Amino acid sequence: MTHLSRRAFVTVTLASLLISCAGHNGDGASATRPSGTHVPARSSAGPANASAPLSRSVPARLRIPEIGVDTPVMRLGLAQDGGVQVPPITAHDQAGWYQNSPAPGQTGPSVILGHVTVGAYGDGVFRRLDRLRRGDGITVRLENGRSAEFSVTSVRTVAKADFPTKAVYGDVDRPELRLITCGGPRTGDGYLDNVIVFATLSATRH
Repeated sequence: MTHLSRRAFVTVTLASLLISCAGHNGDGASATRPSGTHVPARSSAGPANASAPLSRSVPARLRIPEIGVDTPVMRLGLAQDGGVQVPPITAHDQAGWYQNSPAPGQTGPSVILGHVTVGAYGDGVFRRLDRLRRGDGITVRLENGRSAEFSVTSVRTVAKADFPTKAVYGDVDRPELRLITCGGPRTGDGYLDNVIVFATLSATRH
């Protein structure tokens, strides 16, 4: 799929996305459904030592040492029903970056999705996402050889009906990262809640 500009991503593609945890055999997959409602831009006051934004490069690997995540990152586009694709249900689960969002390290909210469980295969790559705490580190290795390092600013578990659309997908003036999975009580079709990690760029490395 052709890359959308950051403004198009914010104002059209992800303006009022809600994450629905429709399960595939109870796997708790993450999915998104875009609409065209505008989300106003908001300003984020970054830390004094915040790094300058990076040029666009596709994420190749995601590492979160605090919860034992070290996974390749696949690209995700839009599914036929208009929702954002989710990674396939496999024994070797991995995270997926929505390729119409900013790349990690670019200005704006970069979105990475992952499963909490993967059916008969057990735990998903984001099974322990809700254990992250403020200050924990996240590293995204990019295809150009650079790494974008993020620091967790908050972790929220929210009901799907109360999904904080503006906080997650609203435009920001610095590089930020959103990690999203399912969580909370489980139903026959999946999970009732979403776990959302908010993080900001803290350093870049070659």
